Amino acid sequence: MNIIIHPTYFPNIAHFVAMAKAEYVMFEMYDSFLKQTYRNRCYIYGANGKLALNIPVIHTQKNRQKYRDVKIFNDSKWQDLHWKSLLSAYRTSPFFEYYEDELLPLFSKKSDYILDFNLKCFEVVCDCLQLDLNISKSEVYHKQTENTKDYRDLVNAKKEPLQEFETYTQVFGDKHGFIPNLSILDLLFNEGPNAVNYLESQSLISE
Repeated sequence: MNIIIHPTYFPNIAHFVAMAKAEYVMFEMYDSFLKQTYRNRCYIYGANGKLALNIPVIHTQKNRQKYRDVKIFNDSKWQDLHWKSLLSAYRTSPFFEYYEDELLPLFSKKSDYILDFNLKCFEVVCDCLQLDLNISKSEVYHKQTENTKDYRDLVNAKKEPLQEFETYTQVFGDKHGFIPNLSILDLLFNEGPNAVNYLESQSLISE
């Protein structure tokens, strides 16, 4: 199956299920940047439950910005905040220490553009997962696609997928129960090498 999907900030489980099961993945590179999406947001499992990590971006007053043109607001200390949040949430997880050194540079080196940064995050996660995907990038924007499954709507952070994913052990699961469809980091830190098997065993209702 061929799919088209948005690059997002540490993609959630639904994104990775779609990609892990696809023969060919195309990243949408020519869309407009919209608020309230996973383009600059991911969710992790903190001590108090579901926690949003937002990357601040610079909005212009002009017409809609293209995703690829949106700059990160690096005057804030968002990288320090996100890394401290990950440490607090996952330092006691089974596999955090195995991937810590690979992920830390993402939070210590600045990137100018949100799309470029998201692609870096994606590459690092795929290395951690040892997941080899057949990736390409779109050269124009297509409202409709032929012979390609369109998963671009998964970028909407306000619209949760309908399917139920299988449970796995989460750090604070005893406190708040299982929280589905968090960032891939939650699965990686809790399941480690088994994460890819988990992804390949799940399905999306729209498949």
